[in-house]
This record gives sequence, structure tokens and C-alpha cells, in this order.
Amino acid sequence: MAVARVACRAQLGLQAPLVQVEVSLASGLPAFCIVGLPATVIKESKERVRAALTNSGFTFPAGRITVSLAPAELPKEGGRFDLPIALAILLASGQLRGRAQGERPQEYYGELGLTGELKPVRGLLLAAAHARRQGHELVVPCGNALEACAAAPRQVRAAGHLLEVCAHLSGASPLPPHSTPEHVATDRDAGTLTRLDLADVRGQWLAKRALVIAAAGAHSLLRLYPIGPNPVVKHDLALASGNGDFLTTHHVRHCANRESVLVVMLDTVRYTVMPSRAMSDFRAGS
Repeated sequence: MAVARVACRAQLGLQAPLVQVEVSLASGLPAFCIVGLPATVIKESKERVRAALTNSGFTFPAGRITVSLAPAELPKEGGRFDLPIALAILLASGQLRGRAQGERPQEYYGELGLTGELKPVRGLLLAAAHARRQGHELVVPCGNALEACAAAPRQVRAAGHLLEVCAHLSGASPLPPHSTPEHVATDRDAGTLTRLDLADVRGQWLAKRALVIAAAGAHSLLRLYPIGPNPVVKHDLALASGNGDFLTTHHVRHCANRESVLVVMLDTVRYTVMPSRAMSDFRAGS
């Protein structure tokens, strides 16, 4: 009997408890069993993992496969467990040998496509924040790299396929740390601060009027931003990535399953101070 373990995290409210994905291979009639309070989407991962391993050139083990998501009393959901299940099967079957990890522990996340590609999953910002506190590295799909870097900028490695993760785990081709994009609003290295001007905003007359009134009265301001192709929204989200208040709000949004609306406290000049103070420094254009 062979057993392998791979680390991941579940999502429980605003907590992301550590989950050990354990795989045991034994002789007997072919069976694939997942235990540990898995949701339906995790139970369906059996077919995704089987197809991904086969189409990536690996041999799916014959016999009885038991997958345990520990701790057993913790509910688990989402496709994030596909990658750790696949890696644990490869490690238990001897098709993949992990390198001796003398540095920091690693956690693996990702939904598997049928050909082995890694698809993004929900809620990795919360998992990255907890992993950073414990000093763990994360291997995530490329589509989640920016989100994870917002909470753990120096501990994220991104991959696009199962084979890339296998090469990283074995030490044949380690994944480089994902580079964090620089903030476009400030140039702290040069000691200068780029100020935003309402004159640079085209349209958005109602929002601009609300900003002017809030600045004139030194009021705080909340704005509901629909997530979409709006470049102004994406610009604001990129600038706010270092704000602790923004990260907390983003955690709550994930827990509420509100993917289409994000509540952002506007800080038009410095995204690390309270909005009421930032409004007094805002320079309104014509």
C-alpha cells in the first residue's frame, strides 16, 4: 500500500483551513473513492483527474484508490482540489518523485481540464493570505496568479498545465516566482506621487459629481463597481491591491458569492489612507 499527501486549503467563511489531500493505492477491484465531506463538484473530479492524467501521458493506477480530504469534519467544495488529487495519485503510484523540500512548504490549487490544462478557481485570495501567514508557497493556475499575488506577492508560482507542475514538483524545471505588477498611480521609488485628475475621466458625469460633492464636504464615499470590461474599474482594482481594507472586502465578496459586484472604498490619491482624508487632497478638474 502506497500513501502520498499534498497540501491545499478549503474555504470556510473568512477562514481558509489547511487540508491534507491523502491518496492511498491498494490492490483489489478497481474503485475510486473520495471521503472527507466532499461536495458534488469534488466527487465529479474523479473523471476530470482520470482524463487529465491519461491525456498527459501518465498511467492511471489500477486497483482501489482512496482519497481522503483531512480534516474529515470540514466541508470542502470547488474544483481547487483537482490538482492536489492528481499530484497525490502520481506520487503514490511512483510516477512522480517529489524533491526534498528543505525550504518552505507548498500548497497546490487548480481545476483540471480533460487535457491537463489548469483552470482558475474561486477564492484564492483568501487562501493566499492564510498561506502567507504560515510561510507557505502557492502553486496556482495562471488565471489566479494576479489575485494570489495581491495577498502573497513573493510566494506565488503560476502554471498553465499539469505537466508544468509535475516538472516543478520533481525539480526538473522549477516554476519561477510570479512577478507582481507595479502600481501605476504611484512612483514610490522616485519619491513622487502621481495625482489623479477628474479631467482625465471621460463621461461618468454622475460619479464625477458625487466625487466633487464628497470632496467639498469632506465626506466619505462608497461606490458599487460592477465587474466588467470597464478599464477605470480595472485600474482602481489594480491600485487598491495593496490596501488591507480592500483585501478584507474582497474576502467577504467571495464568501457571499457576489462575483459581479465589488464594494470599494474610494481613495483617489493614496490607496493606503482613509477615503475621508484622501478626498481633501483630491484635485477636481473641469
